[in-house]
Amino acid sequence: MIQTYRLSFIVVLSLLFFACSDYNKVIKGDDYKRKFELADELYTDKQFARTIVLYEQIYQRMPKTGEGELAYFRIGKSYYEEGDYYMAGYYLGAFTQRFPYSVKAQESLFLSAMCSVNNSPESSLDQNDTELAINNLQQFIDTYPQSSLVDSCNKIMDRLHLKLEKKDYDAVRLYSKTENFRAAVTSATSFMQDYPRSKNREEVMFILVKNAYYLALNSVDEKKKERIEQAMERYRTFVAEFPESTHDAEVDGYNDALVKELEKLTTRK
Repeated sequence: MIQTYRLSFIVVLSLLFFACSDYNKVIKGDDYKRKFELADELYTDKQFARTIVLYEQIYQRMPKTGEGELAYFRIGKSYYEEGDYYMAGYYLGAFTQRFPYSVKAQESLFLSAMCSVNNSPESSLDQNDTELAINNLQQFIDTYPQSSLVDSCNKIMDRLHLKLEKKDYDAVRLYSKTENFRAAVTSATSFMQDYPRSKNREEVMFILVKNAYYLALNSVDEKKKERIEQAMERYRTFVAEFPESTHDAEVDGYNDALVKELEKLTTRK
């Protein structure tokens, strides 16, 4: 039994040796027909890392042929399958420009967009890749509006927009928590404009009222009256939109204090 395993192991090693030897020989050789055949074999076997070298040689030798076109596409697809989405995005994105009339153009543009989607980080990190992914998906929809992939693109874009919303929502909360009143007011105001239908709208509006209150009370005299009036206007907007909010008692208290402070300023003058 042991000898049988040993013999099988030797056979496998021998096959691997000859396979690697043949691979290296093809890479170093000038037989481009054989290069293409071997690249296709390896691609079918999902040995993507090994196919890239061969397809690159083929494309460099014959960039304007059908073989070169397929080779370039499969370089990008191989990087995609290997999970190297930056390299895949480069090749797949460039493919649609180099071969705009190719039968692979639609798939290439979609996969290029998906590279950006896969590069999109968690919401706490910089979201440049997320915004790029949204733009790339929209480009695909605009280019191929009848594609069966449009629904998938829209669902992915919804998910990415929620990620951007979460990042901005977390920023609003963080500014409020750290008592950076001006930044909290600014970020909350921007959030309301950017995400008017957000499920976090009530909470963000409450944060806006709260921080506008503290910003007004901590302002220098020449800015205090204007900021008090702004805070009171935000209070009125909040109670009009959320008349039964759990924050009603708190915002009412802020408004009462603002009214008294405004009376003091008026009397002082």
